[in-house]
Amino acid sequence: VLLVGVGLFFVPNLIRPRWPWDVAPFNARFLGGFYTAEFAVMLFLLAWNKWSPGRLILVMAFVFTLVVTATSLVHHGMFNFARKAPWIWYAVYILSVLVSGYVLWASRKKEPVQGPRLPPSLRSWLGTEWVLLALYGAALLLLPLQSSSFWPWGIDIFHAQTYSAVFLSGAAGVLLASRNGTREDFTVVGVAELMVGGLSILGVALTDATVHRVTWSAPGTIAWLALFALI
Repeated sequence: VLLVGVGLFFVPNLIRPRWPWDVAPFNARFLGGFYTAEFAVMLFLLAWNKWSPGRLILVMAFVFTLVVTATSLVHHGMFNFARKAPWIWYAVYILSVLVSGYVLWASRKKEPVQGPRLPPSLRSWLGTEWVLLALYGAALLLLPLQSSSFWPWGIDIFHAQTYSAVFLSGAAGVLLASRNGTREDFTVVGVAELMVGGLSILGVALTDATVHRVTWSAPGTIAWLALFALI
């Protein structure tokens, strides 16, 4: 899923026909940007095969896969089960939820690795950031059309609720880093945020260069750009 997801950003015309559901150009690049960031995070887990940043990455992975699995089950009508791709999608995501959930449960008594004491200003910012990410993620999940109405392209309920996983998993990562994050934890969160924010903006620009549908001066578009620039 990660490798194919990365392809959505770099070669969307090749991957879109093979994706488990019909995905429009803007959605394809947005999903591809997140999967590229997720792929980088998983490489960190392989390189630093330790409880830090493993705990943080597993929590983010569990939140993301749980939300995406739930939205995929609720909106199963989006999938054409005559093809193999939807079956692979469900198998991979359900298995990912079970594996990451089991590891976290089995390690629930293992103490987190203690990082350095953070300056009060940074701790306050991180506390504000994870709350904002969590609130917007919850809004996309519970009020999908209203919460995504300002986005530069039209988003249906399924995609809006699926995108909530990006913000909710990000909130989980920032929360854990703010409490006792190590250098590795902050590196993972920082790289993830840089890639999600940067690739989301770049993806819209690249896609609009072909389809010409974004009104760049619209207040909603400016707000969306500000949101991801802040991330």
